[in-house]
Amino acid sequence: MDEAKRNERNKERLEELYPSFRNRLKKVIAELESAGLRPRIQDAWRSPADQLKAFKAGHSKLKYGFHNVTGPKGEKQSLAVDMIDDNNPLNSAKSYLLQLAAAARRNGLNTGIAWGLPQNLSDAVDHAIATHAWSVNVKIGWDPTHVEPANFSVVDAKLGKRPT
Repeated sequence: MDEAKRNERNKERLEELYPSFRNRLKKVIAELESAGLRPRIQDAWRSPADQLKAFKAGHSKLKYGFHNVTGPKGEKQSLAVDMIDDNNPLNSAKSYLLQLAAAARRNGLNTGIAWGLPQNLSDAVDHAIATHAWSVNVKIGWDPTHVEPANFSVVDAKLGKRPT
């Protein structure tokens, strides 16, 4: 995707996010871009029907998740994005995924980079992030481009609470 289309896509998807999450994600994007990367928000808000499809296809473990969050009037307030490497949209490089996770953590967000990994492999990912070892060969979890708020639950979101 050319740069203008990538930027426009990100701008459109950012509008689907809850404001405090949007502000944090903008910082993540800026950090990655300053490192010479080209992050693209592939998905932000997802309809309940699309979430169910993702669940049935094994791409999500939830029938209702952060992608489905709406405001009191049904407005899109997603608390999750899938942010791929626009240079490698079908297979984001481990170096991109590690830098995405690091930028997310610095901004109070989490990724799925270690989801499903046993503790020793998760620890290796954490070590790579902490030491900025972007080229290290580590095992990656099952949803590494997924970004969501840290220290906040889907249950809270479903109850109408929102992260600050």
